[in-house]
Amino acid sequence: MEFAEAVRMYLTALDVEKSASTHTIVAYEAALTQFQRYLEESWGTLPHVEDVTEADIRPFLGWLHDRGLEKRSLRMKLAAVRSFYRFLLRSDVIERNPAALLRSPKIDKKLPSFLQEHEATSLWDSFDTESVQGLRDRALCELLYGSGLRISEALQLNLGDIDATQRTVRVLGKRLKERIVPVTRETLDSIDAYVMRRSELQPDPSEHALYLGDRGKRLTSVSAWRIVRRALGPITEADRKSPHILRHSFATHLLDNGADLSAVSDMLGHSSLSTTQVYTHVSVERLKDAYKQAHPRSRTSSKSS
Repeated sequence: MEFAEAVRMYLTALDVEKSASTHTIVAYEAALTQFQRYLEESWGTLPHVEDVTEADIRPFLGWLHDRGLEKRSLRMKLAAVRSFYRFLLRSDVIERNPAALLRSPKIDKKLPSFLQEHEATSLWDSFDTESVQGLRDRALCELLYGSGLRISEALQLNLGDIDATQRTVRVLGKRLKERIVPVTRETLDSIDAYVMRRSELQPDPSEHALYLGDRGKRLTSVSAWRIVRRALGPITEADRKSPHILRHSFATHLLDNGADLSAVSDMLGHSSLSTTQVYTHVSVERLKDAYKQAHPRSRTSSKSS
């Protein structure tokens, strides 16, 4: 089969059958475009998919590395190629998967950035609640921190999606996986204050989005990132000032205060406990730091070393 035709089949299946996110489809399409370019350089022409062997694929990571890609990007590119060939095998386009035995490069795990609890407390005083934009921005940040939502999950919410009586929100997460997450009283109060003035953003009557941009349309992810970055700037020295830092803070502060790991995992919408366990590592590192600073024997050891 022609390579380009096989890629089109795969991307269509990714969209229709797997209900993959737009972000994933775009990223995988870009990765396969690079893979095709690499094969063309290696072969002198673009081979048929059934002619590509493991030996052809293995140098692809080196080809990408020479172009300045980091290990995390290399893993994503290889994941796209592996997924592509698994699809071709299931579809009987090829008889053997040449990418089956390839292993992704290991990357050093970085602990997620998060707000200190006093920073989270001071965040709520940084918004101009005299303006509808300030009320919106606070209501968005309250939801991200108070319920641990991904920014994409928050932005897809419509009016009425939050159950004020039960204090919950029904969220459609990755792979269309639905979950119900608690909402704090403070979040509900912030959202109520914003919704009372939401009409000032002049939305079309058919626009039901909860969070609106300044032009009355559904708030975009770019604008949301800008809102959070602007709000976090004065209150934290964390490296990344993104919406995800509020989700990280949600998980870290819950675990710091004794929440059950499994319950936090469910609220975050993680498919595996191992994904959530990174936040226990954050908490352990904080305990170590507190010990080093406070315990007399620790201070003695530090001086003698």
